[in-house]
Amino acid sequence: MPITLFRIDDRLIHGQVVEAWVPHLKADEIVVVSDEISADDVRGTIMRFSTPEDVELKIMGVAAAFAYLNGHSSAGSILVLLPGLKEAADMISKGLKIPSLNIGGMHYSAGKNVSIGKAIFLSEEDCGYLKFISGAGVELEGRGVPTDKPIDLMEAIKK
Repeated sequence: MPITLFRIDDRLIHGQVVEAWVPHLKADEIVVVSDEISADDVRGTIMRFSTPEDVELKIMGVAAAFAYLNGHSSAGSILVLLPGLKEAADMISKGLKIPSLNIGGMHYSAGKNVSIGKAIFLSEEDCGYLKFISGAGVELEGRGVPTDKPIDLMEAIKK
């Protein structure tokens, strides 16, 4: 399946994804990339209950997701959800080609001192990952839902 969108959202599967992104992208499959979630059966089960019945859900660690997504193509479309920038940087470091990356939700926690838009809070480490990802040729945007105006994240962290 072609990969339609790579999205960073620390909530992973939730209302914005299910009600806005899945229909907008006509996604047939969601791939959650998280070593932590792939090892947690309870959280995985909750995500399965939150996923529309007609959408396949795969939950994989970074290494398994890289193997699955690298060069993968067939009918349908895939929405790839990652909980943070580290997972995206790890996939890129392994050689996965990510043409663009949507940053939808990185919520506030201690140490996240850079605020962009309504739901993007970054630490210095996150800013470093953004620079690495951008340097790898990945187009970056901040946007919660498809109807939002995209935010140029690299411009925003220069301020």
